Amino acid sequence: MLEPDGYREDHTDNCCHMKHTPRSEAQHKNLQNRLNRMIGQLNGIGRMLEENRYCGDILTQVAAVESALQGFGYIVLKEHLETCVVEEVLNGNDKIMDETMELVKKLK
Repeated sequence: MLEPDGYREDHTDNCCHMKHTPRSEAQHKNLQNRLNRMIGQLNGIGRMLEENRYCGDILTQVAAVESALQGFGYIVLKEHLETCVVEEVLNGNDKIMDETMELVKKLK
């Protein structure tokens, strides 16, 4: 059932509600592997700072993490569009499009 704000009654806020369609094991594993790689890259940058490494080398690693994080975000966005947004539209919630546009703006 939709609430007056256009969301289903289980909607609490934009950061704390759960997906209604769970990620597949493969999707979860892919995202977790990407996240773990980024954590490793960030830890590597921390070691580079401790070792007083050349700024250009550190910046190269920063660019790699930024690119990996952007790719991660695009995968989550694609999944969001294919599951959460479709479900909300099919349930009559046209306000989901406003939320989706805001998410796209945040990601770029």
